Amino acid sequence: MQITRLKIVQRGLANRCVNCGGRTLFEPGTLFRVHRACPRCGLPIDRDDGFFLGSMSLNYGVTLGGFLLPVAILGFTGVIGANTALAVGIAGAIVFPALFYRSSRSWWLMTYYLLFPQHLPANRGATPRRGDENI
Repeated sequence: MQITRLKIVQRGLANRCVNCGGRTLFEPGTLFRVHRACPRCGLPIDRDDGFFLGSMSLNYGVTLGGFLLPVAILGFTGVIGANTALAVGIAGAIVFPALFYRSSRSWWLMTYYLLFPQHLPANRGATPRRGDENI
C-alpha cells in the first residue's frame, strides 16, 4: 500500500514511524535513545552520520521563535518583570528543547520523507497517486 504525503504528515506529527505507523522511533523506557531502524518494518531511522543535525536546527528554531522570543517580548513590553522574563527564559532554554526533542526528531524524519516519499520502503515500485507528484 502506498503511503501518501498526508499519511506521512499525520504519522510524523504523532511521532510514529512514517512507513508503518508503529510507535517505534524510540527505544522503550528511554526518552532520548532512537532506534537505528524501526523494529516493526525495518525503516532506517538513524539514517547517516549528521542526518539529525536538521532536527537540532528545528529544535533550536522552535525554542527560539516559539518560546524565547515571546518571553523576551513580554519582558521588554513590561507585561512581565525583567527578572521573571530572565528566569523563565533561562529555565525554558534548558527544559523546552529537552521536552521537544522527540518531536523534533520525528518531524525531521517526516520532512525528509515528505520531500522524498519514493524512498519509503512501502512506496518503492508503487505508482504515485494523482496529485501527490506536485507537492
